[in-house]
Amino acid sequence: MTFKGAPRPMFVEIFGKLIGLDEEWAAQGATEAERDLSAFNFDWVERIPAGANCGLMDPFEEKVLEKGDGYVISQDYMGRTVKLCTATATIPLPVSYPVTDFESWEKIKPKFQFDEKRIDMEAVNAAAKAREHDALTHLEIPGGFDMPRELMGEENLCIAYYDDPDLIRDMLDTFADTSLKVFERLEGKLAVDNLYVHEDMAGKSGPLIGPSLFNEFVKPYYSKLWDAAKALGATIFSQDSDGNMNPLLENIAESGVNVCFPMEPGSGMDIVKSRKQLGNRLAYKAGIDKYTLSGTKEYIRREVEYKVGSLKNDLGIVFGLDHRIPNGVPIENYRYYVSLVKEILNIPANEAGKWTRMGF
Repeated sequence: MTFKGAPRPMFVEIFGKLIGLDEEWAAQGATEAERDLSAFNFDWVERIPAGANCGLMDPFEEKVLEKGDGYVISQDYMGRTVKLCTATATIPLPVSYPVTDFESWEKIKPKFQFDEKRIDMEAVNAAAKAREHDALTHLEIPGGFDMPRELMGEENLCIAYYDDPDLIRDMLDTFADTSLKVFERLEGKLAVDNLYVHEDMAGKSGPLIGPSLFNEFVKPYYSKLWDAAKALGATIFSQDSDGNMNPLLENIAESGVNVCFPMEPGSGMDIVKSRKQLGNRLAYKAGIDKYTLSGTKEYIRREVEYKVGSLKNDLGIVFGLDHRIPNGVPIENYRYYVSLVKEILNIPANEAGKWTRMGF
């Protein structure tokens, strides 16, 4: 991920299977080890949380409000009313949000402000000890787009950039101030390798925030926290976002992020083209089109040869599917996909590695 060298390319399964695929594979004769993916001997890194919380503290009480045929309506940990379609989904759809204006934000703001209880010194010390044995330490910060969106909803947030920018700035300033105080408490006690931010700020047609708004609101937030994280030893700043992020890649790289994933091809993301565009300014995890696994073996081969074959000699790449393995993927196709990637990368079929943080 840092372009400093690696013993060989890395091959992973990041997200696992969608609900229902396990039953499909069982009916097709897949072994238990194939169904839990252990049979495929993927690479992995021991990742240890830093033992500190930069986001929501004292979450709302989670409770079921209504149950129906195929759905559940609940209050979630962020105070939202959410609806989950239990037969088909793993992520509930928010119906209402706790923040609608500055006054409602002020009511829940204490849940995002600093408190010493954000630091679990026992967990910090355990992470420091694990790092001595090459575990990768990671620390998550609230998303510059995602956390306000989680609290307000996409539409309200996008309107607020124009109608109530002070509200958004106060949110981001609060998240930043809290994170910086957390970093200060970790200094001298733990080196953090990987700063991580979850965003999911794009749909299939493009990002939900444009470059100018990103530069005005999110970039200063990222840059401030990345500068502080580097002082704690961080070398990786990874951003998780589905969707078409192409219009923002330059801005993201300029803000300090150096790893993007999952690079969703179904939304127009292409790790081969992005590498040509940005060189070693961004590293990538995943990026192989999950939907090709539902097609013919020739279809799978074309995708794998294009992505893996083109980049197999590059650093700053961890190969894997761009999200969960879809329903309808035959186990035979998945076996073929794994064996083909390993063949192109010259990874013996039964070889798997616990990679050190230096290898990652």
